[in-house]
Amino acid sequence: MTKFRTEKDSLGTIKVPAKAYYGAQTQRAVENFEIGWAMDLNLIFPYIIIKKAAAISNHAQKRLSKKLSNAIVKACDDILENPEDFIDQFPVSVFQSGSGTQTNMNVNEVVANKANELLGGKLGEYKFIHPNDHVNMSQSTNDTFPSAILIGCVLNVEDNLLPSLEILKIELSKKEKEFKSIIKVGRTHLQDATPITLGQEFSGYVSMINNDIKRIQNTLKECAQLPIGGTAVGTGINTIAGYDKLMVNTISSETGLSFKVCSNKFELLSSQNVLSDLSAQIKICSGSLNKIANDIKWLSSGPMTGIGELKLPSNEPGSSIMPGKVNPTQCEAVNMVHAQILGNDMTIGFSGSSGNFELNTYRPVVASAIHESISLLSEVSQSFALHAIKGLSANKKKIKENLNKSLMLVTALVPEIGYEKSTEIAKKALKENISLKESAKKLNYLSEKEFDKIIKPELMVSPKKV
Repeated sequence: MTKFRTEKDSLGTIKVPAKAYYGAQTQRAVENFEIGWAMDLNLIFPYIIIKKAAAISNHAQKRLSKKLSNAIVKACDDILENPEDFIDQFPVSVFQSGSGTQTNMNVNEVVANKANELLGGKLGEYKFIHPNDHVNMSQSTNDTFPSAILIGCVLNVEDNLLPSLEILKIELSKKEKEFKSIIKVGRTHLQDATPITLGQEFSGYVSMINNDIKRIQNTLKECAQLPIGGTAVGTGINTIAGYDKLMVNTISSETGLSFKVCSNKFELLSSQNVLSDLSAQIKICSGSLNKIANDIKWLSSGPMTGIGELKLPSNEPGSSIMPGKVNPTQCEAVNMVHAQILGNDMTIGFSGSSGNFELNTYRPVVASAIHESISLLSEVSQSFALHAIKGLSANKKKIKENLNKSLMLVTALVPEIGYEKSTEIAKKALKENISLKESAKKLNYLSEKEFDKIIKPELMVSPKKV
């Protein structure tokens, strides 16, 4: 059976699991918010970095003794270096106070108890280090929570999303080169159009992902500007001048990334615009993947009775009843991730527009939604690249067959015989189920020799050379 210790806070006494590093306020949050799921560790660990930076900065400003500062720093390092030992110490639900106060106090208590333990104290006594007085010194939930979200987003995007998108871009680039000389039917409105090379088609995908990466990188620059030091309402009450700069310098040193103090703390405490922007760019990138996945589903459809111009890798059996079936499972995973990201973006957009006065009170759900979107897009980009794009191959026989049947090759005749006559040739060919060449000959518009001289697909995939 679980053993408990008794802790006291401003509301009275409460029982806390005896071996828990968290304390009374965390326990109250666990009991009062039995809703949903716990906060993402992509927010918790940046919060630990903030607590470490605060201990260093407060010591530098002579507000915190070296002994206490070192203990807090060592406690934070232990948590960051051994996350598996502390993963169950952050049980507070996403659906809590809109400011995230319960999560801030959860972090304060865990760090304080670990630091006290290092100094020889007992869990829950706070003999040497207090969660509010020492770990939370010069801070408020209102400036630390948005800062933790921003730091976490920058780290998550830099460490996971951008590398995954680069992997996808590389695999698409390989296919662009592999398919560069394969001429196929172009399609618009899901109808046959003029020829294109399969390589050109894939070059469009490469460009989409490359530009998505650039847009996300540009948004990250804004995410790296923190409101830390604004404390309760942006004024910096209970801090000493220069504390904010000490904080961002320490955070930058700890993460290896460049963070700055934002130009206006009042904005970032009261709004979520920068996170709405990041979410929008993630949504756009997710939309790019969704478009690519849908194209590949169509091009690989059949394979015998559909378009069938691409062959998907056989990763797993596609059906529990139909033997030998191969389904576009990776494409469908992309589709579902996109649907989830669209929902998260709506949550973030609504949350960002709904704060009042000096504080936005939707921060925990924004933190949860943005990190889910970043993580999902990171994972599906890499999965799609390695389990779909990498093993994708061209069905050259089917591509050539479809190209030769295409009526839109008639477009090359327009400069020679005009739009009206070219239209007649196409309509007659379709109506009588004959080739364009036969149709042109029957209408006495072109001989076979003249037709063959004009209709050359390899000359139709780029502007005519003078």
